[in-house]
Amino acid sequence: MNSDMSFREGDCVRMRSSKPLIPTYVAIIEEMKADSRDVRVRWYYWPEETKKGRRHFHGSKELILSDHFDVQSVDTIEGKCTVHSLKKYMKLDVVGDDDFFCRFNYNSATGALTPDIVQVYCKCEMPYNPDEVMVQCDHCTDWFHPACIDMTVEEAERIDNFSCESCSLEVQKKLRGSHSATRLPDTNVDTKRRQR
Repeated sequence: MNSDMSFREGDCVRMRSSKPLIPTYVAIIEEMKADSRDVRVRWYYWPEETKKGRRHFHGSKELILSDHFDVQSVDTIEGKCTVHSLKKYMKLDVVGDDDFFCRFNYNSATGALTPDIVQVYCKCEMPYNPDEVMVQCDHCTDWFHPACIDMTVEEAERIDNFSCESCSLEVQKKLRGSHSATRLPDTNVDTKRRQR
């Protein structure tokens, strides 16, 4: 720990890991122990550390707030970090090394994540992953993974306007309906031919 750093209850901190596959642990300081170099922390888990493991929708900087509390020496603290809500994380102009996000709490006894219902997107009905490019429909404003709509990531990054399949069909129906409503009654029309 850098001796110039000061910490207080509520700070999110990076803590040294003894496991080679976990580069750093993240915790929130719940209590500073008086007359001691110990802090009571509540751990954030990486998705890999949960019973269900990492799933496709988990972002690379996603943490899950556990119900696991522990007492640790302040000497294991590497530095402060920020754990944002997903909404605030998505609004960051630049994501730094010390920026993470959390949208789930974890019950270590049952393996359950809460909330157990989150907003889903795309035809695949997966929660949002901020690491993935998505395309928004100009009409229904739903978001789609390029692969789910037969598009490459490169095409998705270049596209200016997009209508999903459902909205494209609706627009076509409306256009057909408006054309038939403004159609003139059938009359005999002679073709004019240029004379030679």
